[in-house]
Amino acid sequence: MTKAPVFHVNADDPEAVVRAGRMAFEYRERFGQDVVINLLCYRRRGHNEADDPSMTQPKMYQIINEMPSTRTLYARALVGRGDVTQEEADEALNAYHSKLDAIFAETQTAVPLVHSANVEGIELPSSQQGTEVVHGGVTAISRDTFELIANSFGNVPEGFTVHKKLQKLLQQRVEMGKSGKVNWGMGELLALGSVLLEGTNVRMSGQDVQRGTFVQRHAVLHDHLTDQEWSPLQNLAAEQGTLRIYNSLLSEYGVMGFEYGYSVERPDSLVVWEAQFGDFANGAQTIIDEFVSSSEQKWGQRSSLVLLLPHGYEGQGPDHSSARIERYLQLCAENNMTVAVPSTPASYFHLLRRHSQHRPYKPLVVISPKQLLRLKSATSSIEDFTEGSFQPVIGDRSGVNPAEVERLVLVSGRLYYDLEAERAKRGDTKTAIVTAEQLYPLPEAEIKAQLALYSNAQDVVWAQDEPANQGQWPFMALNLLPVIDRPVRLAARPASASPAAGTGKRHTAEHEVLLQQVFEG
Repeated sequence: MTKAPVFHVNADDPEAVVRAGRMAFEYRERFGQDVVINLLCYRRRGHNEADDPSMTQPKMYQIINEMPSTRTLYARALVGRGDVTQEEADEALNAYHSKLDAIFAETQTAVPLVHSANVEGIELPSSQQGTEVVHGGVTAISRDTFELIANSFGNVPEGFTVHKKLQKLLQQRVEMGKSGKVNWGMGELLALGSVLLEGTNVRMSGQDVQRGTFVQRHAVLHDHLTDQEWSPLQNLAAEQGTLRIYNSLLSEYGVMGFEYGYSVERPDSLVVWEAQFGDFANGAQTIIDEFVSSSEQKWGQRSSLVLLLPHGYEGQGPDHSSARIERYLQLCAENNMTVAVPSTPASYFHLLRRHSQHRPYKPLVVISPKQLLRLKSATSSIEDFTEGSFQPVIGDRSGVNPAEVERLVLVSGRLYYDLEAERAKRGDTKTAIVTAEQLYPLPEAEIKAQLALYSNAQDVVWAQDEPANQGQWPFMALNLLPVIDRPVRLAARPASASPAAGTGKRHTAEHEVLLQQVFEG
């Protein structure tokens, strides 16, 4: 059925297991095909050290208990062949036990990690100092670097046939290097390209990431006639980092787990896993809970993995609308990771670049958009990339007079643009709209600064697309409300067991009510 060879091997014979493993590896390397090793073995212990499997399988475990262990059988074989003496075998066993005891003793005296919500000044114990230093770095890039990356999309290799639908896309990217109005896809490519130019390797995987789920990335192009691959970002300069971007199999658990491990072993790389839709990460929840969010606190193991989770309420139904922001915020504590919802291409650009430079390493969860990928108002100027840095909170962008503002709306992500359009439609000059680009670590000081700026605004609103029991509100109600000087009311969909409405008509009706809640109370 699988057209793969199967090597059956007795697991009580370690040398036979090694031989089977070598044969399987050589077969795969030579023929590029799958191969299966069928280990014929048994479980000597129960589910854990306290379990006694003889309670449920007495006859089987009576037989197993009378069988010598694999190590005993192999030691007898080595002694019988004259490869080692019995004394040498016993000595090896005792040495191994001593090593385990020493390692266990070390864990009892290990220096605990220091946690801080202040990413600009973490002081570590002397045993962990050295390379473990937090630094912000410079996230803006020069105009020359901006143009170099933009122009790379016009440097089509000789003889390479670009798909006719992508020729216009490449030309638009070149034009963005001159006129600005940089869209989301290009903002990301500018971040990746500039990181590569600084010598950092970039690795990205996920389902259809070369093109992008929403046909926005096209970091790797394919010759329309020969299927040859071309990546503009891989050819920016003679001395640059390496770009590795792979379309993965349909397994979130396996792929995210691999990328987590890769980010641990190669912290010098920017490692990104992208979900096809944000809720696809459900399939890797074990990796998120057991490793991404808690490995530093449990084992002192640090990861720099980036999770890109497309999220947005656009009337497409309960599946693939929500990335379940509330789940990630619930996992946040002790400065264990960053959760961000950038609202502009430039904000996303600075966020990725800041993350690539951040020490000590922390995972980054990006609640990325869908609709904003092509929304004309969701673009950034060239100056937004060549100046400034990532701002955890972005103030009102309309130029309202702070002294006249009576209502302050706090919001994250896509909904900002709907609120901005509704405010303009109403001719409202007494409402300020502020976006929280970073949710955790909570930008408490920046939000307080906005409240101070609009000191006359007694109507403070947290607005979100998600139902009241989901999204950012549960986290904000628990962590933000106790530390600010004014009450905050919620504008959101009613609490719901489902992430979103099942029909576009109902979604639209709910959205109109949401806008009324924000501007009319």
